[in-house]
Amino acid sequence: MSSVVSADFHAAILQALPQPVLVCGGDGAIVFANYAAETFFQASQSILARQKLSDFIAFDSPILSLIDSVLARQASMIEYRVQIGTSRMSEETVVDVYASPIPEQPGHVTLTFQERTMADKIDRQLVSRGAARSVTGLAAMLAHEIKNPLSGIRGASQLLEQSATGDDRALARLIRDETDRIVGLVDRMEVFGDERPVERMPVNIHSVLERVKLLAANGVARGVSFSEDYDPSLPPVAGDRDQLIQVFLNLIKNAAEALERTAKPEIRITTAFRPGIRIALAGVAQRISLPLEILIEDNGPGVSADLLPFLFDPFVTTKLSGSGLGLALVAKIVGDHGGVIDCESRPGRTRFRVLLPVARDGEGFDDEDIPLTDSAV
Repeated sequence: MSSVVSADFHAAILQALPQPVLVCGGDGAIVFANYAAETFFQASQSILARQKLSDFIAFDSPILSLIDSVLARQASMIEYRVQIGTSRMSEETVVDVYASPIPEQPGHVTLTFQERTMADKIDRQLVSRGAARSVTGLAAMLAHEIKNPLSGIRGASQLLEQSATGDDRALARLIRDETDRIVGLVDRMEVFGDERPVERMPVNIHSVLERVKLLAANGVARGVSFSEDYDPSLPPVAGDRDQLIQVFLNLIKNAAEALERTAKPEIRITTAFRPGIRIALAGVAQRISLPLEILIEDNGPGVSADLLPFLFDPFVTTKLSGSGLGLALVAKIVGDHGGVIDCESRPGRTRFRVLLPVARDGEGFDDEDIPLTDSAV
């Protein structure tokens, strides 16, 4: 292979990399950008080549000092969790930056950017699963230690209500109602103690979403405008139909409640096939592929940045009367299905993303899970 061909071959490898790669001089001038870098910075190679790196990132960015350190030490270095945002980029992105000197080209450094977005979301999801599991023991304790005396309190309040008059009767009724409310809360927490494996069947996710939309439009989301963008070619999901209905009905209910003060409330449901995301699960030798993506998006006020990382933890809620168990239960069910859920939010758009595995080859459909046609979705 000639040197010319070899150079072209090496350049082709750089262009084929999915990670953004830049080559910068000691003064920060950009001398090379691969296709992924053009997409990442939303600028062409010709535009990037006329700029310095400081034109695209903040002057106090650790990337600039990283380049100086690499050139001084002549050794590779890594800067983790760096925020990058430019006027061309729609929003800031968190990346890990890998910097290496080029011995054959003194004074030059290669920068490789690895987005942290999905990795961080999966990390948060796994933490949420651990938090949900920690509630399991608490739920079992509550069921045993609290429900029995509550039944005695309720019985006593009923007896008092029968013999009491006036304000005393109202007080006895209050005791009974509050006891029932506590029992209901404990019953909801008991769901976390259910460690039975999910009985998975091939489920058409579009039939699940259509059922959920029908239920919500006539109930919790009455008056909210729905729009859909379905991929009708999606393979079936490996899961429990009733539990999946519970997941998406809960997500749409939360979205509808967030839209109560929005002038033109809208919920958008999107499905897509996103190959390439694989995670490792405890007790499973092989990594699980999660190519099925379902988005529930609303145009409400959004979730505060302080609350967002803990949204799926038990007892975390933005509602005055909420228990904080709804999204924790959603995270548990999605986790039991081998999937991942995350949330992105800013004022005017909140998006819940659910990633699920497909059903294994050779499994058939249930009668209710016949794939929908284009006209049906």
